[in-house]
Amino acid sequence: MRAFVLNCFLLLVTLALSSCMPVSQASSQPEMTIQVIVDGKTQQVQAKANDTVQQVLNARRIRLEGLDRVEPALDYVVTDGVTIRVIRVVEKFIVEQAAIPFQHQTIYNESLPKDKVVLLQKGQNGIQEITNRRVYEDGQEVSSQPMPVKRTVLVEPKPEIVMVGIQTPFSPVTIPGRIVYLRDGSVWLMEKTTANRRPVITTGDLDGRVFSLSADGSWLLFTRRSTDSTQINTLWAANLITDTQNLVDLKVANVIHFADWVPNSTSKITFSTVEPRSAAPGWQANNDLHALTFSSTGWTTKWSTILEPNMGGTYGWWGMSFLWESGGKFLAYARPDEFGLIDYLTGVQTPAASIIPLRTHGNWAWVPGLTFSPDSRTLYTVDHSTKAGLQSPEESPNFDLIAFSLDAGRSMRLVSNTGMFAYPLASPSQAESSGENAFQVAYLQAAFPGQSETSRYQIALMDRDGSDQRIIFPAAGTPGLEPKQHWGAWSPNIMPESGNFSLLVIYQGNIWLVDSVTGNGTQVTGDSLTTRVAWR
Repeated sequence: MRAFVLNCFLLLVTLALSSCMPVSQASSQPEMTIQVIVDGKTQQVQAKANDTVQQVLNARRIRLEGLDRVEPALDYVVTDGVTIRVIRVVEKFIVEQAAIPFQHQTIYNESLPKDKVVLLQKGQNGIQEITNRRVYEDGQEVSSQPMPVKRTVLVEPKPEIVMVGIQTPFSPVTIPGRIVYLRDGSVWLMEKTTANRRPVITTGDLDGRVFSLSADGSWLLFTRRSTDSTQINTLWAANLITDTQNLVDLKVANVIHFADWVPNSTSKITFSTVEPRSAAPGWQANNDLHALTFSSTGWTTKWSTILEPNMGGTYGWWGMSFLWESGGKFLAYARPDEFGLIDYLTGVQTPAASIIPLRTHGNWAWVPGLTFSPDSRTLYTVDHSTKAGLQSPEESPNFDLIAFSLDAGRSMRLVSNTGMFAYPLASPSQAESSGENAFQVAYLQAAFPGQSETSRYQIALMDRDGSDQRIIFPAAGTPGLEPKQHWGAWSPNIMPESGNFSLLVIYQGNIWLVDSVTGNGTQVTGDSLTTRVAWR
């Protein structure tokens, strides 16, 4: 008990003595000298142990503004002799004008003497306004080079376009109607003879998705690559009989599978659209169908909807194709799992037959080609048929050319194992000695039908009922065609010299005229740059 009292007494004495010490002595901490560089001046300041850079700056009422920065960092605990540097950062935006150099475009013309050069359009630089960002630290520029943050085009550049003649070894052929063809992004026209050819659209940016002549051959409907990164392409029309390029922007974007003239019209069109996607194939189809009317001055009506956007059945993300019948009352449609008809006035969609959809194992879908007979009573297309022994019908390699009678409402198989890319094409009608109108159907025949996706093809002909099947082009022993949906076109009338219809064919990038009776082919161009043709 006595020891406990003694310990308590000693504790009280200790507390009393400590309370008598001066306040400054009890709270004092060792100070240190540091250096602060700010606004071009150097200051020697005192700081306490455990102070941070932020506390030192606050004590000196030094503030950081905007992009200012400090070395060391604000949360750094200072030590004796350390240097704190406050860096004043300023950014300036400077607007300057600069030239946009014009591009050089060369068009090759087989009707000009070899190496003859003709200037079609003089080049002119454009003007752009560039906003550059410059960064200054303590008054000194530190940006290694100007950093453009905005570009505004004030004047678009005009490309210099020259035409260069190339030697042509091909004899001229007299032709009926008007041939237009797409070569290297521009459009050329032949009239009366294949030697009479001239460029009619020289923009160099046509993508070939749409390339359709009006019934009278005076207007061309086509798509151009878009300069807008959010669009795939844009739809345009051009009058081909004017002396100057008269291009009409139809204010329609993202047309991949279909746009065409309403039959016998030069001012009304129908079209289907897609939505751009970053993933392959680059779009999601809307499977829609719209119409609009336009004028040569650029005026367009609002869209009228024939077919609302829809899923499009199996593999509908790829999209549907459409084809007008000659009278303009209805259209045929094809998609990976069926084909049928659409009433133009009511928009009613009537399936004709289902198709076994092909499993392609890729980022594309197979859609069969379509062609109407001249009287629009028969629809020719390709059917995907089954093969015995396969677990999945979708894997079948068998494709057959069929004819669907609109009157009877049923199909007839005409040619077996044509290959998936047969793309039939019916000729105009021709009166026979009996007085009956007859026609032929051209189609592509795969050299290896069991591997028709990768096979080369030949052009075959048959009568309307599937009889008299024969290969006509190219000649035996020469490479086959690379199959394309728009591989050719029939002459609108018989050829003046032969008295027969001819096929206009794209073969190895060149135009050939193939006689439908003899199968003789005449080469028309030789630059290997043609990708689309039309003949009216």
